[in-house]
Amino acid sequence: MLLTVLVVFFYVSGVLSALNAAMTARTSQGAVAWIVALVSFPFVAVPAYWVLGRSKFKGFADAYESNKDEIDAVVEDIVTNLAPDAVDLADRSPHLRAMSRLAGYPFVGGNAAELLVNGEATFDSILAGIADARDYVFVQFYIVRDDDLGRRLAAALAERARAGVRVYLLYDEIGSFGLPASYGDELRHAGVEVSAFGANRGRRNRFQLNFRNHRKIVVVDGKVGWVGGHNVGDEYLGRDRKLSPWRDTHVRLEGPVVIQLQGVVVSDWYWATRELPRVSWTPTPAAHGASPALIVPSAPTQQFETAGLMYVLALNAARSRIWLTAPYFVPDEAVMKALELAALRGVDVRILVPGKSDSILVSLAARHYIARLAQCGIRFCEYRPGFLHQKVALIDDETSFVGTANFDNRSFRLNFEVTALIYDKAFAARMATMLEQDFDHGNELDAEGLQGANFASRLVVSLARLLAPVL
Repeated sequence: MLLTVLVVFFYVSGVLSALNAAMTARTSQGAVAWIVALVSFPFVAVPAYWVLGRSKFKGFADAYESNKDEIDAVVEDIVTNLAPDAVDLADRSPHLRAMSRLAGYPFVGGNAAELLVNGEATFDSILAGIADARDYVFVQFYIVRDDDLGRRLAAALAERARAGVRVYLLYDEIGSFGLPASYGDELRHAGVEVSAFGANRGRRNRFQLNFRNHRKIVVVDGKVGWVGGHNVGDEYLGRDRKLSPWRDTHVRLEGPVVIQLQGVVVSDWYWATRELPRVSWTPTPAAHGASPALIVPSAPTQQFETAGLMYVLALNAARSRIWLTAPYFVPDEAVMKALELAALRGVDVRILVPGKSDSILVSLAARHYIARLAQCGIRFCEYRPGFLHQKVALIDDETSFVGTANFDNRSFRLNFEVTALIYDKAFAARMATMLEQDFDHGNELDAEGLQGANFASRLVVSLARLLAPVL
């Protein structure tokens, strides 16, 4: 009797889930694949669909409605206070206006941006900034480990909390899966507010395990901010025997753009705790620097697939150069076509990918895309010294991207990500110098040998590519 009930339950759930897939799947191919699987193999497909099938994060609208007046007041403060610093760059490049509308923020001037190459420079800067905090500190990372670097961060946060500074630590519970409870307990004892992001909060969201908050943000007093590819773990300081030396990049920001970055982390904190901390929304121009900049947050809560569209916009606007790094290179068709068109226009397109990888499936899947793009003149290099994890791009001689988003389906559609866009020739020149050095440490790839010479190699690459949407 119990077996019969279970069979009926799974088949009915399969049909209902198939109807949901038909109405909500992002593509027709995806809808067909889910419908066939759910109806034919419901015992496996139904649990998989509940965990992996959603492309939109549920619950943010409910969280907003529960505190609508206070949130609207914060948004109004941000818009009003940033208005005097807003700059219109559409006359320089029309795509920048679209980028601003996509971000939901204006470009703002009066900023200084410092490029931080690798872990030592990044965390020396972050820890020094935390030590200078006088009012509040927000720290948000996808991964926080209880290792040497994690303990250095904890000590810095505890010291500021004991000094009367309001300190907030937010982490992703999946990315920080191995973080012991004692880590947060000790920080709370020192007065630090600590929370996991909690993607599965609420009755409707309990199966939302496929979404990740992949952002890495630090904001001090609303005046200084950091964003980039580093997480909190010793491997980011080059201490992983298999993947070292680790190659990554962060950027330190001062100026009105930090208010935009603060808006992102406060929004995430609100989701996690349903609390809006008291912070300053008054922008402070940088003492030295006037760079226009923009923060582009992307998330599965948004109307548009912001991260992917951000890159499509930039790639289609490129006139002379596209240099980018991609630790996980499994782009969708829109990005592929934008890269192909750029190459056909004669743009210098160079893409740096890892030689050492922390995911064999992603590495194999990437070979398919690299082989296809290399045939139209795009140059690919494998970074040889260690694992390449930085997420940066340089478009022409003015526009630089430093952020958390990878070149894959997860970052484009499932993750909470954030990117700093700096429109400044001097900063772009520093980016170019950094990337030239990175390319010098790489080996240029041969398109013909990427997928393998024999049938078995080509089959493995093709099968890995089929898994690209869920990697």
